[in-house]
Amino acid sequence: MPTLVLDPPPAELTALLERRRKWGADTHDEVWDGVLHVTPAPSGGHAKIAQQLAVLLDGPARAAGLQPTMHEFNVGDSKDDYRVPDGGLHRHFVDAVWYPTAAMVVEIVSPDDETWAKLPFYASHKVDEILIVNPETRSVDWLALSHGSYEPIERSRLIDLGAAELREQIDWP
Repeated sequence: MPTLVLDPPPAELTALLERRRKWGADTHDEVWDGVLHVTPAPSGGHAKIAQQLAVLLDGPARAAGLQPTMHEFNVGDSKDDYRVPDGGLHRHFVDAVWYPTAAMVVEIVSPDDETWAKLPFYASHKVDEILIVNPETRSVDWLALSHGSYEPIERSRLIDLGAAELREQIDWP
């Protein structure tokens, strides 16, 4: 259920957000043009897929000279507008809080998440490819940036791997 709370937020909401921060429960939260999107941690099936993707993408990424980071990171320029993919590949690893772009981002779909709504943001940040894995439908969508928007591709242009091949290698929950 989407909820918008206008500024200034009530003290109870501020306290809740601070507790979530202290507990580390806010690692998936995102800010979309100044609007906080509070999201719960994903399911165990999501984690199982993430672990497999870390292994399956590591070799091809390194062979292509890319740095895999199969854990959350912030794509964006500041705390006022960013998205948190489930992982990604970088051309050059830099230890930073804000990543203006990535060679590829990985999104694992959770029920009611906003994966597909993030595409225009990723395009504006010139993310070359998006890998979307959906455990519920057991599908893999591989998208490439073309003229400012994403189009489906069968095989990555960055690494030696394709959607069908990856889908077959996943041990789906």
